Amino acid sequence: MKNKSNLNINQFLKHISLDCVVFGFHENQLKVLLLRMKKTQEWALPGGFVQEDESMELAANRVLKVRTGLDHIFLNQFHVFSDPERSNINPAVPDVLEFGITFNDADWFNQRFISVGFYALVEFSLVQPKPDLLSDICEWISLDEIGSLMMDHRQILDKALETLRLQLVFQPIGYNLLPEKFTMPELQKLYETILGKELDRRNFQRKILAYNIISKLDEVRQGVPHKAPSLYRFNPENYQKALNEGLGGKW
Repeated sequence: MKNKSNLNINQFLKHISLDCVVFGFHENQLKVLLLRMKKTQEWALPGGFVQEDESMELAANRVLKVRTGLDHIFLNQFHVFSDPERSNINPAVPDVLEFGITFNDADWFNQRFISVGFYALVEFSLVQPKPDLLSDICEWISLDEIGSLMMDHRQILDKALETLRLQLVFQPIGYNLLPEKFTMPELQKLYETILGKELDRRNFQRKILAYNIISKLDEVRQGVPHKAPSLYRFNPENYQKALNEGLGGKW
């Protein structure tokens, strides 16, 4: 006998959903947190619905708290996806009742949803991936290994990456993606991975240091085969100021 899990749809707003693109950086690769659906074996972005008494931002934080185990995630709302046929692109699982989920009205799940996209930047090592009722796996997938996704989730992912690249022109990136201490090559590799191109080492270092958002430590990376690189950390106050006021320029 299947385990039933009651979902009271009356607590959620109709026709509105959210989808989250969660970026992490690990072993010099940009990775995205994905769910594998039980029935179709298709991959999907973490998402959910908005309760009657919460904002979109609170709903996104609630959804990601369950999927990652993290609080106070860096979230940015980046686009609204409203194509009337979005549910017909690589269709979602149509019969949720097969998974032992009881709905007050099964048709509610199959209605048209306008989805608000969020991207999140998290430190890879802190995340504890957890699947939901419709999925059997929640795990990190390298950006260059992601193929087609359920519904329009590939379009959502691509739009999130485009937005992240645009942010690099005006604002700093890295505080939420790197560990507390990092090397200049690690920071440069993060920027190169997001931008999809190589950057000149000297120009990158000069530009980053000129922004005054990182501080050099009296420590070096241990256990490396060549000359040990210096360690840096972000200056939270200056980083926040750069987020608020912008940086300017191109990479």
